[in-house]
Amino acid sequence: MKSFYLTDCGKVRDHNEDSVSIIKNASNEYLVMVADGMGGHRAGEVASSMAVTHLGKRFNELGSIGTKLDTVNWLNENITEINKNIFDYAVEHPDSTGMGTTLVLAIITKEFLIFGNIGDSSGFVVKNGKMHKVTKDHTLVNLLVASGDLTPEEAIYHPKKNVLMKALGVTENIDIDIFDVDMSATGIFLCSDGVTNMLTPEQIEKILNDPELDIEEKVIKIIRKCNARGGSDNISVAYLEKDEGSEEL
Repeated sequence: MKSFYLTDCGKVRDHNEDSVSIIKNASNEYLVMVADGMGGHRAGEVASSMAVTHLGKRFNELGSIGTKLDTVNWLNENITEINKNIFDYAVEHPDSTGMGTTLVLAIITKEFLIFGNIGDSSGFVVKNGKMHKVTKDHTLVNLLVASGDLTPEEAIYHPKKNVLMKALGVTENIDIDIFDVDMSATGIFLCSDGVTNMLTPEQIEKILNDPELDIEEKVIKIIRKCNARGGSDNISVAYLEKDEGSEEL
């Protein structure tokens, strides 16, 4: 398995509130994470860092994540703990009121692939050179599309397209969406909305399918393209792909 991750401030923001990481434990299991923070006085970067650092530390402490059920329980327990930590931090630091973070993650073992999501950072699998979105964005417009009040086309340019309905640390209780994903994927692509607001899945696919580029060059090119299109937000990518000759992850 090859992996690479990178985050960039973009062209408009004066600091980066995203956190991103890929961690491999002693059992060759992977935890992939992208978090997009929000809040004043740099509280967003504190929130995203708290989420990624906490999960990374706990994952590293495990010899193995265990069974699929163990993994779901581990995720739910740690998300509850992170949510409380961020919520309590905001209470103790009044200038951080409104802080929170999105979180999209994937856990890959020899037996299963699990995605988790809170907010509007996105998780995709790559199969046969095509991107397939696994996660569902917790946004106002997505809710309106689901209820039939907006068409998917109207949602793309809606003025409130980035209004979140769910984020870590904003309310006292939160649930993470968990997806049990088919293992036949050849790649896993996680990103903040700084990518998906700038590039279509087809534009990302074109870069990922370029045989002339290695994995680092693919991620760097995606970030450069986002910046070339305006770079209106922080830009983060975490990408894993199968080794040559392997049919799946």
